[in-house]
Amino acid sequence: MKNFIKKQLAWLTDQALCLSVSFLTGVQPKSSRELAFNPHQKVYYANHGSHGDFLLVWISLPRRWRLSTRPIAGSDYWLTNKLKRFIIQNVFNALLIPRHSDNPQLITEQMNHALQAGNSLIIFPEGTRNTDENKILLPFKSGIYHLAKSKPDTEFVPVWIDNINRVLPKGKVLPVPLLCEVHIGEPLTLREDEDKEAFLARSREALLALKPSENECNEFRQNKGETS
Repeated sequence: MKNFIKKQLAWLTDQALCLSVSFLTGVQPKSSRELAFNPHQKVYYANHGSHGDFLLVWISLPRRWRLSTRPIAGSDYWLTNKLKRFIIQNVFNALLIPRHSDNPQLITEQMNHALQAGNSLIIFPEGTRNTDENKILLPFKSGIYHLAKSKPDTEFVPVWIDNINRVLPKGKVLPVPLLCEVHIGEPLTLREDEDKEAFLARSREALLALKPSENECNEFRQNKGETS
């Protein structure tokens, strides 16, 4: 009975969070017909500017795909109280990792096991939130390459989140309502004999290629009826 109540509460929390974030940002789940790939064992990698990033990636995926998609989250942040623990474990079924671990190989193994179990993952290869307004995207850490190397058949899907820094600015508790866009690109895989630097550069370029131009952003806002 206790597990049933917990599952129902997790489902209600998921619905409430998704509706709230969609209302604040305008991000809606995409139809599977909009995406040129199947949901089988993907690694969605995105730019990282806010604690709300994984929520936008999560919400933008087709609803059924979320059931097998697990965001990567730092255990040191999410296990600090019961509410955060419930949300990250029971609502999002996140794969929790120690962010300051001295054993990166162990983290790669955790992610590899999740992929082998049939899950997809949401990761942020910059490794930390980008709070520098002068930098569009931080250099990628090597973890994404080691994950690709350990499971070469895995497809990595770039996801560009636009405007999220202004939705949940650094140091703010309450989000600021503002339209966001989530752009999902085409999958890529590690090429035969591709070294670390080449893969990091190619995957980073694939993500940057999704960033809309200023004209495209203005057109999007006009179409959505946003006023300054």
